[in-house]
Amino acid sequence: MSIQIRNNVHIAGAGAGPATVIFTHGFGCDQTMWHSLAQVFASRYRIITYDLVGSGESDRLAYDRSKYASLHGYAQDLIEIADVYADGPVVLVGHSVGAMIGLLATIDAPGRFAAQVMVGPSPSFINDGDYTGGFTRDELDELLSLMDSNFVDWANYLAPAIMGAPDRPELGRELARSFRNNDPAIARQFARATFYADHRADLPKSTVPALILQSSDDLIAPRAVGDYMLRHLPNATLEIVDNVGHCPHVSAPSTIGQAIGGFTNRMLA
Repeated sequence: MSIQIRNNVHIAGAGAGPATVIFTHGFGCDQTMWHSLAQVFASRYRIITYDLVGSGESDRLAYDRSKYASLHGYAQDLIEIADVYADGPVVLVGHSVGAMIGLLATIDAPGRFAAQVMVGPSPSFINDGDYTGGFTRDELDELLSLMDSNFVDWANYLAPAIMGAPDRPELGRELARSFRNNDPAIARQFARATFYADHRADLPKSTVPALILQSSDDLIAPRAVGDYMLRHLPNATLEIVDNVGHCPHVSAPSTIGQAIGGFTNRMLA
């Protein structure tokens, strides 16, 4: 199967220079969430945006429940996309679970990637002893139970909470529409692969330089998560973005763009 069709791969800025930036979206979203930021960088770098299999305009016939039962299947796809379409050194930019997919890719193919930008990442969403992930197991069970019983109500409830941006409610409605466009059966499995995963032990394995961008007020990935990742992820820096919500690349694109641009310029200098 064509990788381009499987992941709905789009390339921009093909002649911009000998380096590539690959954007990976988060749960319930698709590559359109990166549209404004990707355009900014297309004048300097080769830009790749794509949809995770089962999301957006990807080929849903390519969805394999066994392969995508964990994030490793998505990381395998990302490496294949980089091998086929990237030119020169590659910087990964991932949001939320997309950032963790990128991290797994850097572990499996460390020589393929020059750096990684992680927007609102979390290695585990479940509180565990001294670790604060943001949710108890019971809270996640209840949230996913709602998803199973009424997918539309779940999307309408969760999307505005994830987006935050209380002064811009239209962004929450836009994210809810994105959630509702997903195949419920695929979304349910992806939710479990995302919210029940624990990749804390993987953090020390990724030696690729990393920039962690975290909102100052994030219901999904609280500040303690960013501090934990900074302590356990080699070659990482943490930058706190003044933003309410889990999607600062949408609600604060100028700030996120500046941070990504500065980091990328340093890594590719």
